[in-house]
Amino acid sequence: MRGVYRVLLIFIFACCIRAKKTRWCTVSDPEQRKCAELAKALVAVLPPATLAAFARLSCIRASSTGECIARIKANRADIVTVDAGEVYSAVKQFDLVAVAKEIYSDGGCILSVAVVTNSSLDIRSLRGLRSCHSGVRWTAGWSLPLSFLLSRNYLSWSKEHPLSQDISTFFNASCIPGAAAMAPPLCALCQGQKSFILQKNYHCETSHNEPFYNNQGALKCLRSGTGDVAFVDHLALENIEEAERDKFRLLCTDGTQAPLSRYRSCNLGRGPGGGMVTRHNFRKVVRKFVMTIQLMFGRQGRQRQRFQLFNSSPFGETDLLFKDVVDKLVVLSDNIDISQVLGLDYVALLKGLGHEGSSLEDSVVRWCCISHAEQKKCEQWALSIKSDPLVCVRAVSMRDCIEKIKRDEVDAVSLDATHSFIAGKCGLVPVVTEYYGKKCAPADGSAHLETDVLPSVVGIAVAKRSSKNVFMGNLGGRRSCHSHTYSPAGWLLPHRHVLSLEHNSSSPCDPNQVYNEVFWKGCLPGSEGNLCKVCVGGTGEAATKRCTDNHNERYYGNMGALRCLVGDPIGKSYGDVAFLEQYNLQANILSLNSTGWAEGWTVSDFELLCGDGSRAPLSEWESCNLGVIPPNTIMTRPVLTARVYDFLMKSQETLAASPNTEFKIFESHQYGESDLLFKDATECLVHTSHMDYRTILGEEFYTHVETVFNCTHSDILEFCNQDVCSIF
Repeated sequence: MRGVYRVLLIFIFACCIRAKKTRWCTVSDPEQRKCAELAKALVAVLPPATLAAFARLSCIRASSTGECIARIKANRADIVTVDAGEVYSAVKQFDLVAVAKEIYSDGGCILSVAVVTNSSLDIRSLRGLRSCHSGVRWTAGWSLPLSFLLSRNYLSWSKEHPLSQDISTFFNASCIPGAAAMAPPLCALCQGQKSFILQKNYHCETSHNEPFYNNQGALKCLRSGTGDVAFVDHLALENIEEAERDKFRLLCTDGTQAPLSRYRSCNLGRGPGGGMVTRHNFRKVVRKFVMTIQLMFGRQGRQRQRFQLFNSSPFGETDLLFKDVVDKLVVLSDNIDISQVLGLDYVALLKGLGHEGSSLEDSVVRWCCISHAEQKKCEQWALSIKSDPLVCVRAVSMRDCIEKIKRDEVDAVSLDATHSFIAGKCGLVPVVTEYYGKKCAPADGSAHLETDVLPSVVGIAVAKRSSKNVFMGNLGGRRSCHSHTYSPAGWLLPHRHVLSLEHNSSSPCDPNQVYNEVFWKGCLPGSEGNLCKVCVGGTGEAATKRCTDNHNERYYGNMGALRCLVGDPIGKSYGDVAFLEQYNLQANILSLNSTGWAEGWTVSDFELLCGDGSRAPLSEWESCNLGVIPPNTIMTRPVLTARVYDFLMKSQETLAASPNTEFKIFESHQYGESDLLFKDATECLVHTSHMDYRTILGEEFYTHVETVFNCTHSDILEFCNQDVCSIF
């Protein structure tokens, strides 16, 4: 076995024989000593034939992690381990590359927690307090807590000046190591030695010579009474002695406090752990170097009695070279993108916090449009407002919008209840919700309406009055019209009712399978096979193939399902039953005539199909429907909620102040469709960023959707469920 081990080591080094040494950048004397001991251990255990390769480790002392990154860029050092936020900066601003990622006992991520000793504090009232942070732009100490504060609008950021300036006025005083160049007040509580000589100035540096540096330093800042709250990662809590743990409490997002043991449910968000960076031309050497030191000195290392890679206690500090709680290191492949290493959500968050500097995107809101008609309406909206610039970005479906928001290619979109569920699972958050009530204006006359009572709509099944043999329970072999795939009324609700004699409670829970089994053919935009055969596609500028999941398919949406029921302008390609929403049905029936789609149709020509097999006039929708549907919600990435909310309120106020303007944000008929960008029934937008998407949907609807998707394959949910914390 020893022979195999020796051959493996020789193979690892063989392709890197030209490298003379690997230079590890350290940020303190204790870290320098640990690095030196690692160098000695390598010399002691490696075969002589390999010492001519990169196994000769050299330790390069720097004043901070920022200086380490600069040294690596300048070829004056080769590797350093840094927080995920600094990994991003190193890759994007210094053109370095991530080569390894820290993995902990429960995966590759950390949770950001807010720790206090005062039992009366709560997360909603941090303004004016003194704060301790692990490091500037660090995941747990900076990015996640700031994202949370911004998303709840506790912290406001005007974008007219750097975020650091608003933070320095939000907190009374802070210690955020590494922030000296950003805003001096962010370093007011730091304790490191001050000096005009760069090499001797440790004040507020990302170095162990700053007493309040990193997670343990931030806790020290809190313990000493210097600060009121410490933002650290959950791994740091393991180092708090059992006898001391009762002194500390966690601040939860709902305003309560919890013991340290509750960090999994009481935290400010989750993000990637630390990683190693180097230059592109040195990454192969570093990969093999990391494999070697882990093979010998890692948790299961063959030489761990001589040296322990993930233990810093012999050197009088914590988290030297790596976090002490690292379980293993994962070596990253050549072609892996930074978004795969850190996760799409985290990369979008860092861009939103200005980690790449300011750009044009910082001053605009990018709205997602899913069709030619929506694009036209959006462009008219952009021309009609005086608020921040609006950019209209084209997508092919609501699902595509969700993915584009997650990828930071677009910022916001209004989603129906089922898509809001998907977006919530994808890490997006509510900004406002469409309000369909009669009384919309707040008492103070402003455009800012807040209410916990959100009017809903209902799903219905409609047939032509002349089709006497069409009723619930007798739909087998007929032609169906559905508003679109994943729509609450057209896709989610109908399948739980008895549609035919063959379809009962033992039928599949996948709606697509149910509809394929029950109906002869139909139009379910976004579907395939027989459920696309009744669809007709688009014409003119909106020409498209049949069954696309947007308004370019003329049978898409509530208006489209009604068109499908009456047939195309020449009376062909029609269905026997339409599944849609009730709220705008009468207006859409009138629109059939006014738009020239079909003449002579009136409200009395249609009837509702009730769940008990009976039929009823359209006016009896309250007692004859398929179920209640929560309102549409405008969703975005967490860090953008305040910006999108401000944009929408300014836009709403501008348009309300000009009632004679041709553009109406909640009207779509002039574009030949209905429900473009927002439902036409919307009276105003209600502030709901203080609520989570599950609360907006309601427990009954949420549980129903979750049950359906547990047995229904969904590409978008599969995309959303990619977890950077567990894929390595």
